[in-house]
Amino acid sequence: MKLDPLALQAERRILLIRRQRIMLDYDLAALYGVQTRALKQAVRRNLNRFPSDFMFELTADEVRVMVSQTVIPGLGKLGGAAPMAFAEKN
Repeated sequence: MKLDPLALQAERRILLIRRQRIMLDYDLAALYGVQTRALKQAVRRNLNRFPSDFMFELTADEVRVMVSQTVIPGLGKLGGAAPMAFAEKN
């Protein structure tokens, strides 16, 4: 059985935060071939389409932990903004 390359890329970028399988905004943007800021801007313009159990922003403590565990290479990767996390739809 041959797996879809896009599915393999997505699977490698899934993290566990707040007991949810999530993907960070910059990884999701890369999969869609858009800039992270464009993705965030679209989400902010349509917040009513993103329930809190599907999309949330990471806290400063969560970001520090992820940087310390090298899940996020460094704060510079984030461009000064808190990353958004997107969970699987239930």
